[in-house]
Amino acid sequence: MLAKKLLCFLLIHFIGFQLVAQTPSLSQLFYPNITLKTEIMPDASMNNGHQFGLNRSSALGIIPLSTEISAGIGFGKKADIQAKHSLLIANLAQINTTIDGKEQPDGGYKTMGLTYVQLKASLREKFWVYGVGGGVTQSNETFFNPQPYFYGGAARLRILGLRTQILYGTAIVYSQKFRIIPIFGFTKALGDDWKVSGILPFRASVTYKANQWLHLDFNTVYDGFSAGYQEYSATEKLVRRQNYQHVKFTLSANAHILNVFNLGVEGGLTAFRQVKTFNTANENLVTSTMPATPYLGLSLRYITSKSKLSSKFMKGTGIDF
Repeated sequence: MLAKKLLCFLLIHFIGFQLVAQTPSLSQLFYPNITLKTEIMPDASMNNGHQFGLNRSSALGIIPLSTEISAGIGFGKKADIQAKHSLLIANLAQINTTIDGKEQPDGGYKTMGLTYVQLKASLREKFWVYGVGGGVTQSNETFFNPQPYFYGGAARLRILGLRTQILYGTAIVYSQKFRIIPIFGFTKALGDDWKVSGILPFRASVTYKANQWLHLDFNTVYDGFSAGYQEYSATEKLVRRQNYQHVKFTLSANAHILNVFNLGVEGGLTAFRQVKTFNTANENLVTSTMPATPYLGLSLRYITSKSKLSSKFMKGTGIDF
């Protein structure tokens, strides 16, 4: 029983690195759930004199696949206990960009993606997380000429005490070209109500636990999208790709309502904004920058009833989640 509780301790402390839409909770990984979110950024002047606006609506679903706790003989013929938890993360999004108040491209962009994640904890091999996934972000104009993206990676979690953990690993990303991205994560509890956490270079947060049902988060997030569209000339249609990036500085409040809902409100600024346009040869044609602009995000997560699979896991560990 002590070994099982240790493995659950490792799983619990990993969750702070996994989900960024709202304050993380165990239910997001062990119970089926869906999060709906909308983000609004008003028009801002680009350095070429045009106005650029961005709205995004998304749905994120998490589907647990299997949870196992097993005992056996590991390396060196020593007894070992392992815990594995596998899940799928599916996301859909509608991204609408405007130029001078006119939607461009017409109908915006649509994103579809799927990710497989496995969390693995072992007395001998310690704690690892593996993930692989992919998707596509396209406009209606380039739907039959998609430019998909893929990614995968692995990371190791180290426990440096009850209040401090770090994570390090490597991700490989493909979007028109391959990139290798080193990942470093951390979480540090500061007293009973404060915590700092992050997974660099993507996100860093300071969390304040006001009470059991309300959390406040101070966030810094690197975000963006890359999608294909068509540019019309006098004689032909040219396929182009738009790459948008920004850094968000926001304050979010997350309230747990009626046990099955989590309501999130996030507001602040987006800065270091940049839009790049590429041709089919991946050559940068235009780079436009924008000043900081306000940001507003609203999200609602619904957690389904407890599945037999996750309930069995919790009973086996002897820990009430």
